[in-house]
Amino acid sequence: MKQISSLMSLLIVSILLSCNNGNADSKNTEEAKDKKDTSVQDQTITKDSTDVNFKKTLTLQGVTYDLTSTGKGSEQTLTITPSGLKGSNEKIVVNVDPITNAEIEDLDADGFPELLVYTQSAGSGSYGNVIGYSPNKGKSLSQIYFPELEKGSAAGKGYMGHDEFTIIENSLARRFKCYEGNDINAKPTGKLRQIQYKLVNGEASKKFVVKSMIDLPIK
Repeated sequence: MKQISSLMSLLIVSILLSCNNGNADSKNTEEAKDKKDTSVQDQTITKDSTDVNFKKTLTLQGVTYDLTSTGKGSEQTLTITPSGLKGSNEKIVVNVDPITNAEIEDLDADGFPELLVYTQSAGSGSYGNVIGYSPNKGKSLSQIYFPELEKGSAAGKGYMGHDEFTIIENSLARRFKCYEGNDINAKPTGKLRQIQYKLVNGEASKKFVVKSMIDLPIK
């Protein structure tokens, strides 16, 4: 009887140990799965949060503009963080086409620098645009109006995108190759047009107006 009792005790102990090991293995499996899922999620968040396409800091006359653009393809979000203004230094967040460059200059010589951001649309046309901001007597930023090239106008004749922008002295220069009637998108055969804009005061805000225009032969 003592032998049978001992065998029964050993059998019960074995069954209990087997159950405990099974529960432990199941628990370890679940913990490993949760850890793996968390790791993948963290990697995804890190990838999205570092998707920076353009970053630049510009400083002039005691005013600084920090620029950061994020997003994919033609869907870009530009964040402008000013500092050094006497009034509001709040961030500006706008949706833009992909950015090609940005510059800073006191275009109207009033003691406060303008910010110009150059963009280019995605696709074969690559149409350029300028997003500009000017300090209101150094207190806060207002957007500058930049005119479109009107179809059929002298400035817009032969225009099919592929613009280049730069600041020359106190004016904004725009250059692009003109297209003739049968030109394909990749091979314009017209002249190189350069348009210069000056910054003036408008009714509600500052704006760019055409100062001069010239067509140059392409060498």
